[in-house]
Amino acid sequence: MGDPDPTDILNAETKRNPFKAENFSLDLWKDTFRSWPKPTKGWKDWFLRVSGANEVYWGEHKLGQCIRLSIADMEKNESMMIASANFWPDIFNAFMFGHGPASPTLADVFMLIGLDISTADDGSLFNRKSNYRGDTQNIGGWSGYIQKYWQTRSVSQREHAIFLNMWLDKFIFYGRSVGPTCVYLAAVERLANCSQFPLGRYLLSSAYHLLHQVAEKLLLGEPIGNLGGPWWFINMWLNAHMHKRLQWDFFAQQFP
Repeated sequence: MGDPDPTDILNAETKRNPFKAENFSLDLWKDTFRSWPKPTKGWKDWFLRVSGANEVYWGEHKLGQCIRLSIADMEKNESMMIASANFWPDIFNAFMFGHGPASPTLADVFMLIGLDISTADDGSLFNRKSNYRGDTQNIGGWSGYIQKYWQTRSVSQREHAIFLNMWLDKFIFYGRSVGPTCVYLAAVERLANCSQFPLGRYLLSSAYHLLHQVAEKLLLGEPIGNLGGPWWFINMWLNAHMHKRLQWDFFAQQFP
């Protein structure tokens, strides 16, 4: 059976902690947070229009709390995220802090942003073709996207889906393109057509994948660049778990 004592393996893997690689340099982090999801001009008004017709629906599908976050100008703590990323070794899938390992969980996703984490899912969210089509080329970025798809009549199912596409791309999965894409149309078609799926699980897996990519690049001393991914959620989770260290009154905050 071999040696049942895992100490040697754990010690060897601990050395793969990016902090141990001694490659720390702020130059590696240039443009990493370029896609930070700040509200775009016109987004709040579009949110108010679409939410007026879909607020009850969003509540039933556990979307409302997270969508409302998109109109909040979330403060970005780059120093905290950069420092913490250097303590994420892949073998543990956790931040190896002085008090012990810690990592975001599905419970954190649900408590912090309210997304669905429990619905059964077939695991093919991004392998589907969508019946919706969207033009995202040469329309003037996100502001142009809003102007193009904001309708003047009552909110249609298609407008709702196009709205959710921007929400997922810009505010949830933190698209690396820093502009509109149609990557999430299959997902938003399901969301807009009363199909429920555990979006919170996809968000958490995206956060883990992002930290894996960052850890690999830090170990090799390579620039992180703009990888995309939900840095905003990692920022929120770190704030929640380090509010005493940050001297930040967590319980005095308002939502959003």
